[in-house]
Amino acid sequence: MGSGNVDHPSIAHTIFILALVIASGIALSRIKIKGVSFGMTWILFTGILAGHFLDAGSIHHDTLHFIKEFGLILFVFFIGLQVGPGFFSSLKSGGLKLISLAALVILLGAVTTYVIHLVTGTPLPTMVGVMSGAVTNTPGLGAAQQAYMDATGVDDPSISLGYAVAYPLGVIGIIMTMIIMRVVLRVDYKKEDEGLAAMSNETHLPHRYSVEFTNEMLEGKTIAIAHMLINRQFVVSRIMRKSGEIVMADGNSQLVIGDRLRIICSEDDSEAILAFFGHPVEMTADEWGATAMQSTPLVSRRILITREEINGKKFSDLRLRTRYGINITRVHRAGVDLIPYQGMELQVGDKVMVVGPEAAVQQAEKVLGNSLKKLDHPNLLPIFLGIALGVVLGSLPLMNIPQPVKLGLAGGPLIIAILLGKFGHRLHLVTYTTMSANLMLREIGLAMFLAAVGIGAGDGFVDAIVGGGYKWVGYGVIITVLPLIIVALIARLKFKINYYTLMGLMAGSMTDPPALGFASTSSGNDMPALGYATVYPVVMFLRVLTAQLLMLMAL
Repeated sequence: MGSGNVDHPSIAHTIFILALVIASGIALSRIKIKGVSFGMTWILFTGILAGHFLDAGSIHHDTLHFIKEFGLILFVFFIGLQVGPGFFSSLKSGGLKLISLAALVILLGAVTTYVIHLVTGTPLPTMVGVMSGAVTNTPGLGAAQQAYMDATGVDDPSISLGYAVAYPLGVIGIIMTMIIMRVVLRVDYKKEDEGLAAMSNETHLPHRYSVEFTNEMLEGKTIAIAHMLINRQFVVSRIMRKSGEIVMADGNSQLVIGDRLRIICSEDDSEAILAFFGHPVEMTADEWGATAMQSTPLVSRRILITREEINGKKFSDLRLRTRYGINITRVHRAGVDLIPYQGMELQVGDKVMVVGPEAAVQQAEKVLGNSLKKLDHPNLLPIFLGIALGVVLGSLPLMNIPQPVKLGLAGGPLIIAILLGKFGHRLHLVTYTTMSANLMLREIGLAMFLAAVGIGAGDGFVDAIVGGGYKWVGYGVIITVLPLIIVALIARLKFKINYYTLMGLMAGSMTDPPALGFASTSSGNDMPALGYATVYPVVMFLRVLTAQLLMLMAL
């Protein structure tokens, strides 16, 4: 390490400054104005302040650059792991709509940039830099600088200066727009929570029904045959015979007219399934748990899957019903209850609802694990393997028009983390991390990123504004706020998108981790992160492409 003087900046001194910036920013993040706080974004402000007063020569810039990039990788990677299990179902249900709205934000931003160039006479290369800062997209800045350099053979410092001046207010502008839209749209978090719960619980998630079997065409047939005939996801967990005896159900259980069935299925499928078997009847949970006429009482218990040997195995491979005489009626994964089926692959961290005799449930518990202590032990291999693969993916050129378009150190790790979160179990990789560990690493990464960006932007920030750059700040605010307001109004009023998802869309369309951090803290749920991850990969590609196309128009 260096001695810490101006000629040889010390790594230790740089880390000391970073730690002070982060600590002071976190302390200030507790300040609330009318119940609203900028949260972790305060670290950016304290970083700019430190960067302004510090001698640039006292900072080890290689260390600062590493902290910035590695912090960003940590942040996006653990977001990907968190949203991975629910990402593809989200993509199917509303992903195309979100991506289209994000693309509209990008288009409106590019049009706004070009109009400001025409009206004010500000050089278009400078405006591309301002736009990149206003939408907090560093890869777009790099692509624009490279395109200009290759076309002219020289560098234009106004590009990076425009970025540096517009970036801080770009971050603030995105967060302020979220707050403004909350006021304008009269968003009530309590109602949003109720709507979210209704959307999640009432139509897609498992519900329990009691049905009296009356379909004569199915009499004597097994439940397995009934599954093939109706081709819907459901579980028959128990059967009450005419005698009142309650028995466990499996695929080989024969159906007899007058039987009562305990069926678990989604509300979307319930009408077809109930009509297929017979007609619904009222039965309480106590009646289904009645043991007066049973020799072996049935119990139900949630069991946590913690054994690595189970990771990636299908229900059909485990043969739990055949071996132990128990039924799995629900699977809880990534905050969502799922209806189990024979081909479903289990993951470490899943919670399964097991129904059966007490002794059999205890045997199943031994097979599946149910040890919280095991989940507390970190699984580091998938994390570093995923980061390595993400860096490789982010470095690969996707297109050359005229410069390579890449996902970068943010997009690559995010996509790999999503894929690992969803499919890692198929490679027998345990990608489960506790929510507290995931959140801690995300917050550390975001804090490192914001501190490094702030310190880097602080040097020359005031000089740029005093020297006329204050106009660029105004242009940047327009580029940030105008497209977001237009698209937010369309998304909310026309498409009725939940405000939490809308915040994720706004942060993702601007590729802005601090705004996502603010949204996640404000909402207290995963919906902003899911919306962010849904649009981010496409947005990153379009942001880089847009910056290069605008630069080509300037040359």
